[in-house]
Amino acid sequence: MFKGSIPALVTPFRDESFDEEAFRSHVEWQISQGSHGLVPCGTTGEAATLTFEEHWRVVEVCVDQAAGRVPVIAGCGSNCTRSARENMKAAEARGADGALCVVPYYNRPSQEGLYAHFAALAESSDLPIVIYNVPSRTVADISVEMLGRLARLPTIAGVKDATGNLGRVSAQRIACGEDFAQLSGNDDMALGFMAMGGVGCISVTANVAPKLCAEFQNACLAGDWAAALRLQDLLYPLHAALFTDASPGPVKYALNRVRPDMPSQLRLPMTLPSEASCRAVDAALAHAGLA
Repeated sequence: MFKGSIPALVTPFRDESFDEEAFRSHVEWQISQGSHGLVPCGTTGEAATLTFEEHWRVVEVCVDQAAGRVPVIAGCGSNCTRSARENMKAAEARGADGALCVVPYYNRPSQEGLYAHFAALAESSDLPIVIYNVPSRTVADISVEMLGRLARLPTIAGVKDATGNLGRVSAQRIACGEDFAQLSGNDDMALGFMAMGGVGCISVTANVAPKLCAEFQNACLAGDWAAALRLQDLLYPLHAALFTDASPGPVKYALNRVRPDMPSQLRLPMTLPSEASCRAVDAALAHAGLA
């Protein structure tokens, strides 16, 4: 259901407010450049700083602009199961095709607590769920065994794996089955991830280089590893540069370089990237032929 290059969309702000016109333009550009899906209101979309009303307006606009051409996986995660259930209902009501649900953060639930959380979400909605496992942000890490147990639930469709452990792909393929959608959460590791059985990437870099990221994913899905490696070499400096400062500062700067109509404003506590980060982004854009 979910595969290929799926950008974790930035949320454009202008004068402290959600810039709907710029966001619609960004969604349209992503689709025209070959992106296979869209994720509004993820980490890169600064979901933590959006009001409830803004969050669901962003999702609503994304679904409306996509108009069924590619699937929309709405950010729905929370460290409160009750809140996450309400988020899934809101996403479903707005026509989203899936829900990205992060492993609960801060509370540090046990493995049984993680199972109970995601099982409750699966019971509350028919929306397919992509579990987002990112221990560097959540501390809690869902185990391979627990993911395998959750994969037996009919609406648990896949995982966005940002553990940075490529061995997980093979282990999870055995535990969860070949039809379980494993999506990389790390652009820089996507080539190895795909070779080991992944089917796509929820990507930061695709905000800036959607065509190249889509071509990379198409090559991987077709088993054209030589072409994929050429594109990896082209994109790798950009993958690295976009994390030389706190994300999404560098990606918003990069997007504004590629598309000056896209504002680079962020919401506190996120701030503009450092001069060194901007230089690294500039060099990476030049290397990829994007600026």
